[in-house]
Amino acid sequence: MGEEDKVPEGVAGAGPRPSGEPPVTPSPWGLWDLGLFLAFGFFALLVAKFVTIFAYAALRPIAGWRVRPQDLDTNAFALVAAQSLWYVFLLGYIYVLAVVKYRLGFWTALGWRPPTGRQVLQLMLGGILLGVLIAHAPTLLPDRDTFPLEELFSSPAAAYAVAVFAIFVAPLMEELIFRGVLFAFFERLVGLRFAIAATALLFAGLHLPEYWRAWNHALLILVVAVVLSLARGLTGSLAPSVILHLTYNATFMVALFFASQHFRAIH
Repeated sequence: MGEEDKVPEGVAGAGPRPSGEPPVTPSPWGLWDLGLFLAFGFFALLVAKFVTIFAYAALRPIAGWRVRPQDLDTNAFALVAAQSLWYVFLLGYIYVLAVVKYRLGFWTALGWRPPTGRQVLQLMLGGILLGVLIAHAPTLLPDRDTFPLEELFSSPAAAYAVAVFAIFVAPLMEELIFRGVLFAFFERLVGLRFAIAATALLFAGLHLPEYWRAWNHALLILVVAVVLSLARGLTGSLAPSVILHLTYNATFMVALFFASQHFRAIH
């Protein structure tokens, strides 16, 4: 065979890949992976609820707990436990997807860019301001004084459990899911504007059962969701939405703590 008949290396059909060349990694954030992520999330939610109920039923005679297993859907401690377990499952899946399958750094894959100290301070002030504005926003839709989330604050201990979860767990995990994974999928598959709108609507939809029939509260959560998604989209980083979310939640919990005599008189 002459020189002109040789097939260049790297061209399809040229034979086996050289041993020193790294294997081809799958293109990240594809439609198939989005479907698998959503399916796993739904399945993991069911498993987390089942495990929580099973563990409670097994430990109830030993610990002397009085709440019936069928009433756990309205118990703050059970809901926090089930939600935390669900987040553990999702965190593990996200890690496998980003690091093992896509072979990317975990935070790099989710769009995290470390903010400067000045940016952190600005974002914290922005979260506080957002909380104040939401707390004093006018009532535009039919609303009510009682709704499922408010009913979780049934005792000081329950209020402390919800507050710790709302400040130290929910902001990071919800941002990883919505402004991290789902945002990356939507931006890759459709575009930036769709990613901002879709993650805001999905985030508000997730919280809708907590504010059922308190429609003005639900509207305000949608406003917060839009702000968080815009922060992610305009900066190109996950960090701003995490800091805004954490500070926003902390603002409400701290205000409620002092306004309710340390969670003893919640209205």
